[in-house]
Amino acid sequence: MWSGTKTIVFLMTAAAASSSVTWAQTSSVGSAYPTKPVRVVTSGVGGGNDVIARLLAQGLSTGWGQQVIVENRGSGVLPGEVVSQANPDGYTLLAGSGGLWQLPILQKAPTDVLTDFAPVSLLARAPTVLVVHPAVAANSVKELIALAKAKPGVLNFSTGATGSTSHLAPELFKFMAGIDMARIPYKSGATEIVDLLGGQVQLSFGTAASVMPHVKAGKLRALAVTSAQPSPLFPGLPTIASTLPGYAMGSVYGLLAPAKVPAAIIKRINESTVRFLATPEAREKLLTLGVEASPSTPDEFTAQIKSDVSRIGKMVKEAGIRAD
Repeated sequence: MWSGTKTIVFLMTAAAASSSVTWAQTSSVGSAYPTKPVRVVTSGVGGGNDVIARLLAQGLSTGWGQQVIVENRGSGVLPGEVVSQANPDGYTLLAGSGGLWQLPILQKAPTDVLTDFAPVSLLARAPTVLVVHPAVAANSVKELIALAKAKPGVLNFSTGATGSTSHLAPELFKFMAGIDMARIPYKSGATEIVDLLGGQVQLSFGTAASVMPHVKAGKLRALAVTSAQPSPLFPGLPTIASTLPGYAMGSVYGLLAPAKVPAAIIKRINESTVRFLATPEAREKLLTLGVEASPSTPDEFTAQIKSDVSRIGKMVKEAGIRAD
């Protein structure tokens, strides 16, 4: 992993420049945009947003014949603030994730994703997996729910920061299943895994990279994935939705522009993004990173945001969840 804040400039090879001619010829919007380097602002180096942004930048650089610069601005709300205040000309974009529209449900935020930004395309999805310590007497989601109902408040689960997917996934599970479990928040993912393996924590909703090696080693038991549909990242594993219809949760990554960027430019960026993410190379690379390519139209991305805000907002309100 990289550390610190820095800007990475992706330089095109001669082959990439040749490829860009084909892209320009096939674009329905034309090749007027971009005529200069494009900046993609994202969060800290090494995280999911950053890694996906770098892969996308390489693809867009190749397709456009222009440099696409990934600019890291730390974590939290700062990347969104930078992009929301940028000139709406399409040359400053934001690679962000669900926290951009989920965190404001829990606390006041400096930006509103539906008024300060123009959604361009979904980029990828990363479902998490529900795992339990082997000592937990449950081999399925149905058995886990029955166990939790028989012993209210006894089972506990680990999470990351408030508002993160690792926090909201189990909270939504509790809410929909009508069960009571205790939350144990962690600041360090490494400490969280140690306690989960040691049995101090009974269950968790983890990423493929964090929990699947331990599942394969027999140190944890995987019960289900959090995506609405079965995931190629977890072959043969059922969904929580097969037991709790309508359940769906996971990290969602997307590309956004400042509000008021011209529609023709949004369309151009969307077409190029979708074309790149549809390539076998991009899809395979994303799977190795633990995420699934998920390109969309701007309207589909907007609908995803509205759906998340509605159902998670309802859960947060009715369950009385508060920010730390």
